[in-house]
Amino acid sequence: MTQTDVLIVGAGPSGLVLALWLTKLGSKVRIVDKTAEPGTTSRALAVQARTLELYRQLDLTDAVLAKGHRVPAVNLWVRGEAAARLAFETIGAGLTPYPFLHIFPQDEHERLLIERLQALGVVVERRTELIGFEERPTGIVARLRGSDGAEQDCEAGYLAGCDGARSFVRERLGTGFPGGTYRQVFYVADVEASGAAANGELHVDLEEADFLAVFPLAGQGRARLIGTVRDERADRAESLRFEDVSARAINNLKVKIAKVNWFSTYRVHHRVTEHFRKGRIFLIGDAAHIHSPAGGQGMNTGIGDAINLAWKLAAVTAGRADQSLLDSYEAERIGFARRLVATTDRAFNFATAEGRIADIVRTRLAPILLPFAVHFEAVRDFMFRTVSQIMLNYRNGPLSRGAAGHVHAGDRLPWVPIDGIDNFAPLASMGWQVHVYGSTSAGLAAYCTEQNLSLHVFEWHGEHEAAGLARDALYLLRPDTYVALADAKGDPGVLAGYAADHRLQLAASWPA
Repeated sequence: MTQTDVLIVGAGPSGLVLALWLTKLGSKVRIVDKTAEPGTTSRALAVQARTLELYRQLDLTDAVLAKGHRVPAVNLWVRGEAAARLAFETIGAGLTPYPFLHIFPQDEHERLLIERLQALGVVVERRTELIGFEERPTGIVARLRGSDGAEQDCEAGYLAGCDGARSFVRERLGTGFPGGTYRQVFYVADVEASGAAANGELHVDLEEADFLAVFPLAGQGRARLIGTVRDERADRAESLRFEDVSARAINNLKVKIAKVNWFSTYRVHHRVTEHFRKGRIFLIGDAAHIHSPAGGQGMNTGIGDAINLAWKLAAVTAGRADQSLLDSYEAERIGFARRLVATTDRAFNFATAEGRIADIVRTRLAPILLPFAVHFEAVRDFMFRTVSQIMLNYRNGPLSRGAAGHVHAGDRLPWVPIDGIDNFAPLASMGWQVHVYGSTSAGLAAYCTEQNLSLHVFEWHGEHEAAGLARDALYLLRPDTYVALADAKGDPGVLAGYAADHRLQLAASWPA
């Protein structure tokens, strides 16, 4: 019987990210997948700004940016003509180091994660299937079947189900998967193309009730078409060919297709499981929630699940936190998943609604109102913060306490670059840390030194106030870079009380 801290089932992006974070934090992991090799095709494309921010902790961001494609704008088309252009740089400027949409296909993304995991000495065990598991007081005993058909037991402290929408782990837990299925059939096609809609930007057709978007890929003239069919063609989805759907792209978006490299159809569900955790067993990514591809949120949300859980599991397995810390995983992530499913559902229904009124709203009003709306800073901020996931917060979570200025515990720390100095730079560390903008007391400095807790003091500037930070306040940052504690007085006693109440060791030297 092999032993490990965490057994991860499923080597998609969420499982790989969980394995990477845990390994970097000193936990022993084992990751298995029943497939023979990583995926060679992919539906997930977008890497949102919040994911790029968090990837700095694994030194992944630069590699993702170098290998992918930066999308500067989205274009809305009506009746075969470009009707509006929304520039991402304008919308997201000043909010994040990454004010754009980044395209990096999931298959390439997975290969990068696998390479980084192998460099840390962890190899994905392929053709290895979870066929059963049992929870005991001290851990999990999982039954695995290898590529040769032989079965073995694996003893683990915890089990992470990252095994996708048809999750075996979720089914065995019996947590349910309420929701529904969209009636439309989706198709994806990777093509080599030319024309106005193959210029490296994102293009969306608002003409008909069928949805169609052209996403740019890295490389000259490479693009991915994502669309839906809702008429009689949907009844023969399995036999659809690219020729059955290509006319809209050619006619409405003036795309000239030179070659089709891949074409596939599928149906999409919108579901959230009733529980993300039962005892020592956790659900992550598509095993816990699935929704329409509107907004490019799915893969990023699964990665967010993995990062949220990783530092908590690592802290508990290392004896730096009580097991009660793990209760916060579901409390923080399930509400966001439910809101995301509702939001993407509304967006998708707007894009595909049928009828004359829906057509008028989509083809006449939207191309006029959207460009007008983004002239207002508040609208731009809201749109970008939502899609980029930098708006996501845990204000009502069990680990969040206090507020200072406009920043509440549970918030993502505001990004404030001044003269080339980036207050996000210290966040590349994977431990707890304290930020003070202004000056700090001798008592707080002494406490941080005594506890081996990193203290970063930034000279006060007007930009900090504009970002909502309070002068001389104490901000305790979690290992996943969200604000855990905010205290306007910078009182070390409040910091000590927080650690004691949550039974946490806040030392920055992690792993040991």
